[in-house]
Amino acid sequence: MKTALYYGLGIFSLGYLIFWIQQIVRTRRLLGAAKDAPAHVPMPLDIGIGFFTNFLDTLGVGSFATTSSLFKIGKLVPDEQIPGTLNVGHTLPTITEAFIYLALVQVDTTTLVGMIVAATVGAWLGAGLVSSWPRRKIQIGMGSVLMAAALVIVLKEMHWMPGGGMALELTGTKLVIGLVGNALLGALMTLGIGLFAPCMILVALLGMNPLAAFPIMMGSCAFLMPVGSAQFVRSGRYSLKAALGLAVGGIPGVLIAAFLVKSLPVSYVNWLVVCVVVYTAAMMLRSAQRERRASALVAAEASGD
Repeated sequence: MKTALYYGLGIFSLGYLIFWIQQIVRTRRLLGAAKDAPAHVPMPLDIGIGFFTNFLDTLGVGSFATTSSLFKIGKLVPDEQIPGTLNVGHTLPTITEAFIYLALVQVDTTTLVGMIVAATVGAWLGAGLVSSWPRRKIQIGMGSVLMAAALVIVLKEMHWMPGGGMALELTGTKLVIGLVGNALLGALMTLGIGLFAPCMILVALLGMNPLAAFPIMMGSCAFLMPVGSAQFVRSGRYSLKAALGLAVGGIPGVLIAAFLVKSLPVSYVNWLVVCVVVYTAAMMLRSAQRERRASALVAAEASGD
């Protein structure tokens, strides 16, 4: 079953890569001749962000919250395109992580496969919904989930998370709760909240060994992200240039972190991430408030005419 999981991940990865390349070629053909077509070649900054965020992701800090903050603060990606760019750009680096770490921790195969399938289904449903949302709704959603992500990091750093148990499998009611919970986390991934930290909390609450979260969360992300990303690619609700930068820079970041660095005292980094993420969330919510006021003003002027 574990071998089949690796083969399945390989097929998923190849299928996603072929699909994305086909869509890139199609986009270049449609927009290449237009004078106002956006640039598709990633800049060194895009690649650097991919390297930095996926390097930290491999060490357990996470990549979605940090990337969202860098995009928002640097005004590199429009707000409505951030969720899609995160999912599309981080897919290949995350798959690389999964190939490396799925073999390191042994978890009951039924539990592992079930949690991965649940997260994948949740991502497919969530991406279909988020990819059609208007800009202001995405700003509110991302602002809210970034605040939630900051809270999760604080709970982790303050050691207020549940300690977990020794189990390496889930059965009965706990398995059902785990499947539903991971499906919800998969759906939230499409809005820009990372699955790693919430999945660790879920696994600990269910009495599993905290180490069991690593193959579950990495395997879940590796399978769900191609599914969710395909929805964003089809709709065009992402920045191709930024996503390519995340992918190109992210894979070397994962490999260096996994094989050369392996571990770092990341507690200080996590607290810095909390500060940046809270600031970014406030900016997102403030932008949404401004757009609401602007829409109300336009509507009032229109009714007055």
